[in-house]
Amino acid sequence: MWTYNKILEYPVNIKCTDPRLAKVIISQYGGPDGELAASLRYLSQRFGMPDEKAKAILNDIGTEELAHLEMVGAIVHQLTKNASIEEIEAAGLGPYYTDHGVDVYPQSAGGTPFTASYDAVLVRRMLKA
Repeated sequence: MWTYNKILEYPVNIKCTDPRLAKVIISQYGGPDGELAASLRYLSQRFGMPDEKAKAILNDIGTEELAHLEMVGAIVHQLTKNASIEEIEAAGLGPYYTDHGVDVYPQSAGGTPFTASYDAVLVRRMLKA
């Protein structure tokens, strides 16, 4: 059973607008090594676990990653909240805001939308290490 308290566990209170920093941080939201990809990896890997304890641990880790996603989204939102269109364009976020407005959308800093293929890329990278 879940309870939802309408506050972040670690409140985000950014006072200064900085769309350039938001563009970098957004990769942690929806980029290949971001919180969304991590949560999906853990939540998917749980199905292949040999016992219920391992499944439960991966479930807990995956949902924790979703909480991180909420915090990173709050950071990006607050960094761009009061930005002028000139600041947004100067930061290279013009096309992003044309498509998504003030919503936080999962993508990399380079503008690539989140894709489930990130998981395959990361697995290949880990196998090479």
